Amino acid sequence: MRVGFAGTPAFAASALAAILARGFDVPLVLTQPDRPSGRGLKEAPLPVKRLAAGHGLPVLQPASLKPDDVCAQLRAIPLDVLVVAAYGLLLPPAVLAWPRHGCLNVHASLLPRWRGAAPIQRALLAGDAETGVTIMQMDAGLDTGAMHDVARIPIAARETGGSLHDKLAAAGASAIVAVLERLEREGAIHGVPQPAEGATYAAKLTRADAAVDWRGSAAAIDRQVRALDPVPGAFTGRGGEPVKLWVAEPAAAAARQGDPGEVLAADADGVVVACGEGALRIAELQPAGGRRMSAAAFVAGRRIAAGQRFDVTPG
Repeated sequence: MRVGFAGTPAFAASALAAILARGFDVPLVLTQPDRPSGRGLKEAPLPVKRLAAGHGLPVLQPASLKPDDVCAQLRAIPLDVLVVAAYGLLLPPAVLAWPRHGCLNVHASLLPRWRGAAPIQRALLAGDAETGVTIMQMDAGLDTGAMHDVARIPIAARETGGSLHDKLAAAGASAIVAVLERLEREGAIHGVPQPAEGATYAAKLTRADAAVDWRGSAAAIDRQVRALDPVPGAFTGRGGEPVKLWVAEPAAAAARQGDPGEVLAADADGVVVACGEGALRIAELQPAGGRRMSAAAFVAGRRIAAGQRFDVTPG
């Protein structure tokens, strides 16, 4: 069975690695163009391209799949199925109809909840108790196709975007291989339509999603810090300068209340900041242009003390 693959980041690379380990023939890998990275902003291959190159697989990196010449080039390559995982480009109808059995998507949510670009972070931001991976038959809609398999993953109390990503990547890799094996064995697979109720949209993350508003509850800001770790990182402001927050948790009841953004305590145990409801204890921060550091080091180097303030809503 000839299995094409389209994906770009580490989440997708996990699925491709599992497909290759199972021994499926992968005649083509589609991935996004290389992107500038590092201090020198040199173009560097992303995880799927690095994995494909290491296995000697043919790789195409079109900036778009819509031009007729790109579609013609793809359709000249016979495929039984195309697996798509966090590819980042929309598939036009001509590409959806290209493989004999269509296109299968590895989506990091329990569809129809969290259709869209950022399902892992949105599940954490919302305080969901569980999430998962859905293997879906792609159609013209946004993550609306019939479901072939679902893997459920409970969300741990102190889960971060990074830790949940890794769990879902592993679950997605196993699930897509199981669906491909079923397709190979049975010659055809038939999905189950998504429920009509419960659809939500996981919009792409913006700078506004990462900006901490201290008028919110400590529980919500805690979820925000964890959801955006490691990318892009939640941030606050201090005197107009951004400060990223990496490790934090709701604090026990403070000895006194303060206005949102006010520092209630600053010592080796962390920086405690008043929220609209409760307070947040920050254990690890990163100043602009600096490295991640413990709250104790941050306090010592910047003379943070009770009564000082972080910007309520950073710009």
